[in-house]
Amino acid sequence: MRRYNQRLGLIFFAVYTLLYIGFVALNAISAETMEMTPVAGINLAVLYGFGLMIAAIVMAMVYGAMCKATSGKTSSPEADGEGQQ
Repeated sequence: MRRYNQRLGLIFFAVYTLLYIGFVALNAISAETMEMTPVAGINLAVLYGFGLMIAAIVMAMVYGAMCKATSGKTSSPEADGEGQQ
């Protein structure tokens, strides 16, 4: 189960990294786009920033739920490969 949790964590990390790279690239390449006010006078930079924060929280909760669902079985350190020198 440990490998599953690690792989899942890396997948979520990669997804979030892509979202963040999009934010940085949009700021670097087209700063004018980030000045648009699509909703209630709030510019796109602020909306995207809040979106990143919400995405991080949601992904953390999904990760926690998925890891919790798979960690019901107890295993010894030897089974995970941690007991070997």
